Amino acid sequence: MTQEAYRWEMKEPGTAMEKTGFDPYPVAGSEVIVEIAGCGVCHTDLGYFYDGVRTTHELPLALGHEISGRIVDAGPDAKSWLNKAVIVPAVIPCGTCDHCQRGKETICRNQVMPGYDIQGGFASHIKVPSYGLCEVDEDRLAKAGLELADLSVIADAVTTPYQAVIQADVSEGDLVVVVGAGGVGGYCAQIAASFGAAVVVVDIDAQKLEMMSQHGAALALNPKDYPGRELRKAVFAFASERGLRATEWTIFECSGSTAGQEAAFGLLVHGATLAVVGFTMDKVELRLSNLMAFHARALGNWGCPPRHYPEVLNLVLDGKINVKSFVEHRPLDDINDAFAMVHAHENKARLVLIPDAEGK
Repeated sequence: MTQEAYRWEMKEPGTAMEKTGFDPYPVAGSEVIVEIAGCGVCHTDLGYFYDGVRTTHELPLALGHEISGRIVDAGPDAKSWLNKAVIVPAVIPCGTCDHCQRGKETICRNQVMPGYDIQGGFASHIKVPSYGLCEVDEDRLAKAGLELADLSVIADAVTTPYQAVIQADVSEGDLVVVVGAGGVGGYCAQIAASFGAAVVVVDIDAQKLEMMSQHGAALALNPKDYPGRELRKAVFAFASERGLRATEWTIFECSGSTAGQEAAFGLLVHGATLAVVGFTMDKVELRLSNLMAFHARALGNWGCPPRHYPEVLNLVLDGKINVKSFVEHRPLDDINDAFAMVHAHENKARLVLIPDAEGK
């Protein structure tokens, strides 16, 4: 690697990030250096920057955990990765502990997350462990009409809801309700539909609802039009019209908002599964005994095991999940404006920041 590496660092929450040069060397053991093609802006990043959610790594810190790129250097135990195009897992487990060995990688206590435990992806380069990297077939990528940067969102926005759908046992003929059609929810709806479910999407953004009607949603509902229990009645009516079960719905809360979580909990039916995928620091007042009364279950979802990444990548490259229509490229040097845009909900697609791209 000959060019100078740089990253955009958060010095303290709420203060403009600054561009700083750094030396990614030395590369030891199974570490690799990834020249970043793109890094997606996630609402988790906003939590660190605007809300002061604490990171494990001390400041200054480059945020960003949705990363795709090419490996330009590798430690002695990872030379086979050189020059390969890859997606870096948003949560990288150790692969050797008891949790990992039992297939519970998402609760690995030795896991690292770029932009939280280690320096992140809003940079030209990043040094990460090679464990769990997902190799990208660039011939298939080109045939799919995608750029490597587009795949950065697979690292979280696509794989996280995939893990949630797998964990909730969604299958053919199920009724799925996705609350929140943002970056994660939009992909959740597409994934559930690819599993054969009939998907209802709930969001307050008319444009997102229209978009999802073309990509996975059999029904799109704005809760502003269905106050209180009317939203639940509308889903019941849909189930009746389609000959679907009035029980055992799977509800994915992807909005990461108080209103969204309240709406999702209010949709519980007998035998329902409530999957909490979105994140918020806000508290919600609920009657938890509804889970008991409906014999329902609630599941949390943290990231996705790297072993599922190739499956998700195949769905994207095969056109079963549309990524291209749901991302927008911006130059990495516009990071402060990009964060402000996402924080103000002015973006209509998930922003992917591109190092060394020309400004608008």
